[in-house]
Amino acid sequence: MRTVQPLPAVRTVRTVRNLGILAHVDAGKTTVTERILYATGATYKRGEVHDGTTVTDFDPQERDRGITIFAAAVSCDWDGHRLNLIDTPGHVDFSDEVERSLRVLDGAVAVFDAVAGVEPQSESVWRQADRHGVPRIAFVNKLDRAGADLDTAVASIHDRLHVVPLVVQLPIGREDGFTGVVDLLRMRALTWRAGGAAYEDGEVPGGLREEAGRRRRLLEETVAGLHQAALEEFCADGRLTEATLRTALRDLTRTGEGVVVLCGSAYRDRGIEPLLDAVVAYLPSPLDVPPVRTAADPRQPFAALVFKVAASATGRLTYVRVYEGTLSKGDTVLDARAGRTERVGRILRVQADRHVDVDRAVAGDIVAVVGVKAAGAGATLCDPAAPLVLEPPGTAEPVVTVAVEARRSGDTERLAAALARLVEEDPSLTVRTDPETGQTVLSGMGELHLEVAVEKVRRAHGLEVGVGRPQVAHRETVVRGVAGWVHRHVKQDGGAGQFAQVVIDVEPHDEDFVFVSAVTGGRVPREYVRAVEAGCRDALAEGPLGGHRVTGLRVTLTDGATHVKDSSEAAFRAAGRFALRDALRAGGTVLLEPVAEVTVTVPGDAVGAVLGDLAARRGRVTGQSARAGTAVLTATVPLAELFGYATRLRGRTQGRGTFTARAGGYARVPDGVR
Repeated sequence: MRTVQPLPAVRTVRTVRNLGILAHVDAGKTTVTERILYATGATYKRGEVHDGTTVTDFDPQERDRGITIFAAAVSCDWDGHRLNLIDTPGHVDFSDEVERSLRVLDGAVAVFDAVAGVEPQSESVWRQADRHGVPRIAFVNKLDRAGADLDTAVASIHDRLHVVPLVVQLPIGREDGFTGVVDLLRMRALTWRAGGAAYEDGEVPGGLREEAGRRRRLLEETVAGLHQAALEEFCADGRLTEATLRTALRDLTRTGEGVVVLCGSAYRDRGIEPLLDAVVAYLPSPLDVPPVRTAADPRQPFAALVFKVAASATGRLTYVRVYEGTLSKGDTVLDARAGRTERVGRILRVQADRHVDVDRAVAGDIVAVVGVKAAGAGATLCDPAAPLVLEPPGTAEPVVTVAVEARRSGDTERLAAALARLVEEDPSLTVRTDPETGQTVLSGMGELHLEVAVEKVRRAHGLEVGVGRPQVAHRETVVRGVAGWVHRHVKQDGGAGQFAQVVIDVEPHDEDFVFVSAVTGGRVPREYVRAVEAGCRDALAEGPLGGHRVTGLRVTLTDGATHVKDSSEAAFRAAGRFALRDALRAGGTVLLEPVAEVTVTVPGDAVGAVLGDLAARRGRVTGQSARAGTAVLTATVPLAELFGYATRLRGRTQGRGTFTARAGGYARVPDGVR
């Protein structure tokens, strides 16, 4: 295994930047990561996605498919700062990898295609970053492409993401003639020669001086409108100095009130060095983000969050973000969630699938550890003498399911072990045994997600695996209310009896499940009310139509009765379960199916065929627009109807059509469709 040379030691937490690279599929984020590694000297050769030579897309499936599937961590050094980067997937099926990464990042670079602008998954990952409060800067990539336009891309950032873009560069040249940028803060031209490694810093070309001045003025006015100190200087002097602009841009980035926008062409090595300067200047260090307990202090008791688990040639790698304290080789740490201790055998500074041993990790670091045997993603590792639990990243609920089985009967146990390891590495996957059919069922976030998971089992474990047609996870919901439903639970079997009586109202609701107690006069004691709620939640697991989970209802406990001897929490829990089960049958439920919001990009001459195919799949077209000789269609389509759609779309468009899909919630299944 190749190793990389250790990076220079980082002197303070202030000089650390933990950032993610976020984007839609094919926007160029992996190429951006590769050029960052090359520009910082972390690699000696430029990796290319199309050649399968990138550092971060090291998994064989990633290289075969040409897309990022698994979040990969790398480290490099720039201008005295340690940069810990995570290259995240851009496909919607792997959004849970993005979610876990964002939980441990302090900032991010969002990469946009200069032709396409904000694409569907760009918007999705942007919203994910919003939920985690992760500050971002934007990099408009591929300015060398035909049809590339910075202003159009910036307009889409403003219109679709609802943020204020703060454009700090002006492109020099268009499309094939793109050679550099004007730095609007320093009013200097940065140009790159073909094949050159470094840029040249010179005067702004005469033909661009007026436009550069106009854009600098617009930048000053926009910043002054958002930043109080900048406004005061602007009102007093009529302009902003470079120092004031930098300070204001840093503040606005970290509060999220504005987004600094840079541009370039990663493939042609143009714009990467200024992007690195912006990362250092504007994105926060671990000390600048809301703390876990106090500050990110290496002297505090150790605390870290596990955000990824992976198998490697060296054994089980547990990726952690250290929030406080210091971790050294040989330390014993507490898995606070499980209540067990683990011993850290090695600490690794990771470069995707390569690594170098280090003696310790301090607050602000992102590293992998060897020796932790059981802690999974979301676990807190901490000092046994100072236990605490950090909030884990959320995990999306799987929506697509396949039945898997070993083709050879003797491989059944091996398949079970392989699937268990798969789920350990990817919490967005679940494995269960269907109690009715006895089948082993694998569930995930999409068809590609499951295809990748099964192929990983085949390649890593040498198993022949059979896969059944995916089944989507349906839901049931109530269609009309039931008021005053009475259930009396009485049980006598020779010992202590059981008695509980409940009266409930059931009605449709926008939220998943809401339980309210309206009992007065203490007719149902508080502890029994909690038991009734627990029983109702039990009843939600299997609806009356097909045993699917029930959602979208409100249950109100209005009355009840107790027995002086025979009432108990168990009796009221049973009463709540049976009462809601029977009320659902009486009130009537309908079947819901998961739907996806689909964006299809096709040549203009194929629009009719694609629209017809969407209609045949029960799709509802919600929009249509033209862009650069192609048509962009948006539609809401039942997820079950999208299986095999990629192949069908390629066939109808001679391989020129593409589509993306993201979860769009649930919709009622039409009558006659099951």
